Amino acid sequence: MTSTMLELGLMAIALLAGGAVTGLLAGLFGVGGGAVMVPILYEVFGVVGVPAEVRMPLCVGTSLMAIIPTAISSYRKHLSKGLVEQDILRLWAVPVLLGVILGSLVARYAPAGLFKIVFVVVAGASAARLLFGNDRWKISDTLPSDGVMRLFGGLIGAMSSLMGIGGGQISNIFMMLYGRDIRQAVSTSAGLGVIIAIPGALGYVFAGWPKMAILPPGSLGYVSLIAFACIVPASIFTAPLGASLAHRLPRRRLELAFGIFLLIVCVRFLYSLATGR
Repeated sequence: MTSTMLELGLMAIALLAGGAVTGLLAGLFGVGGGAVMVPILYEVFGVVGVPAEVRMPLCVGTSLMAIIPTAISSYRKHLSKGLVEQDILRLWAVPVLLGVILGSLVARYAPAGLFKIVFVVVAGASAARLLFGNDRWKISDTLPSDGVMRLFGGLIGAMSSLMGIGGGQISNIFMMLYGRDIRQAVSTSAGLGVIIAIPGALGYVFAGWPKMAILPPGSLGYVSLIAFACIVPASIFTAPLGASLAHRLPRRRLELAFGIFLLIVCVRFLYSLATGR
């Protein structure tokens, strides 16, 4: 009994700490926090014995559910700064939603390895941009045609729903390649989290329903309500702080630290793909 209580206490502490970091990064980088939350949940769920078959999709679904309040809080803060490009959000809204629905349907049938591969590809590209990118990494000073924008919006939605992120990591890279300032990209990307997280989380509840027999107690499909209850309060508290820091602090050292973190996560998931652990 004592050992069980200790284990639950350590799990709660890890989830609360992960939630605090998630919220801070959600506001600071406009990434929704999933890039931090998913690897943290992966390790915590591994410790408590969640079966490998459902471990990764449970992380992704829980991350999407937890992103909902964080994304709303971060978006409202960035909106008050006047840097959110609403025209881009309106153009992306429908394609992103369709991409999220597609990703959720794939999640119902996909092997666990697919989620890790998507995470490694997107996180690796983000790490490269953070560590080595500069202002010369640019395709054009103007955004592409509406058709290309909508196509990319669908890709953002599908990839984000398979990775458990709010879309900011992908859209930030895209917008900066087309001449948008980092703060405009971050602020606009924060709005994508709201569009992605709500339908994405509902999709994972549906996708995980046939696996309820092997999911841990407190799960609703591929969403852990226990993890959600621990992560959300901490992330809501720190998201506005991160958004405020994004408009006041030098970013380079933080970008380097986050890039290194993403590389470590990529190596961890590549190891898991190779060994099954």
